Amino acid sequence: MELWKCIGFGLILMFGAWSCEATSRSLQDASMYGRYEQWMTRYGRVYNDVNEKENRFKIFKENVAFIELSNNDVNKPYKLGVNQFADLTNEEFKASRNGFKGHECSTKTTSFKYENVKAPVPATMDWRKKGAVTPIKDQGQCGCCWAFSAVAATEGITQLTTGKLISLSEQELVDCDTSGVDQGCEGGLMDDAFQFIQQNHGLSTEANYPYNGVDGSCNTKKAASIAAKITGYEDVPANSEKALLTAVAHQPVSVAIDAGGSDFQFYSSGVFTGACGTSLDHGVTAVGYGVSDDGTKYWLVKNSWGTEWGEEGYIRMQRDVEAKEGLCGIAMEASYPTA
Repeated sequence: MELWKCIGFGLILMFGAWSCEATSRSLQDASMYGRYEQWMTRYGRVYNDVNEKENRFKIFKENVAFIELSNNDVNKPYKLGVNQFADLTNEEFKASRNGFKGHECSTKTTSFKYENVKAPVPATMDWRKKGAVTPIKDQGQCGCCWAFSAVAATEGITQLTTGKLISLSEQELVDCDTSGVDQGCEGGLMDDAFQFIQQNHGLSTEANYPYNGVDGSCNTKKAASIAAKITGYEDVPANSEKALLTAVAHQPVSVAIDAGGSDFQFYSSGVFTGACGTSLDHGVTAVGYGVSDDGTKYWLVKNSWGTEWGEEGYIRMQRDVEAKEGLCGIAMEASYPTA
């Protein structure tokens, strides 16, 4: 009889432990669900049905776990954040945002006008402070990063040559630059965009030809209203951060990077040193460089994912790394417009 009492007591303890564990887990889930619904409200996320909402919650939960694990690593000089991409898998994220056609790169060689510059470059540079960078833009779910990168570099050289900072039209490139490699939301190359701007005798303003984030037919009337011109473009010698530094010291420069990793998707602050390869899939703009408080050299890079991502739309990426290609391949395929 006593033995049965012991067994019964043991079973009660076991069930009690299971019950506590289940309750704890459900409380954790409830807490996470509350966080998820707050996130949905913040980013205006609405789903088609309950099933989609539940599936997105699973992805959200996995992403939050990934972000928290990364942020607990005290050796990482950068932090991740639960941003507007938190309900997307990494594959979904890459498919909708990264449209640089790195596999279709031009074999054309150009001159490099900064090659023989003898004067030492400034220790730091921030083209925002010199009035050559427009506010952060948002490409949305259109894979036309190449257009935003080329436009930012063109806005920069226009300000440096005319003294006027004008927000120029990415939508014109998306709609009208479609006869070659560039294919709007399906991707393109910055060099081809520069070529188009040159052949078209310039680019219209954002105000005249506003961005709507989808492929459209070319509005030739709007495109005929020219606000900025370039004379051509040049490629920075490949795989040389030194050459890239010289170029960025003189003007904002279009760069291609491998932005396909989850660390990049959720980057929030600090100098990014994260895991990335050299499979170039995203066009951005180097608008400066500097040295962080702990002595880490970095590139200051303007992205086109809105101000909720990164450091109000920017990322600082480690500079002067061992690999000649630069971190995430930043020194592989850089170019800039001439005027």
